[in-house]
Amino acid sequence: MKRTCYIGLKEARKVLADMGVSLSDRQMKRAADKDAAGQRKLPFFIDPIEGRLKIEKGTLVRIYQQCQIDAENSYYNRDKP
Repeated sequence: MKRTCYIGLKEARKVLADMGVSLSDRQMKRAADKDAAGQRKLPFFIDPIEGRLKIEKGTLVRIYQQCQIDAENSYYNRDKP
């Protein structure tokens, strides 16, 4: 069974950088902040003990992997001339 690992904004930024996705602190914060509709771009939540934003590390990685898979599927399933 895989162990759950919750990480904060700094750690999430490092995980993404290790994957080749370089984001500034401001970009990372923007992805974690709620928009006008109350939605976040990434599923961060407020840790009830620390009061800081957290995300599950595996979830963050899976989101980026799924985006890559969707892009590849879109490419291969496009109408060809």
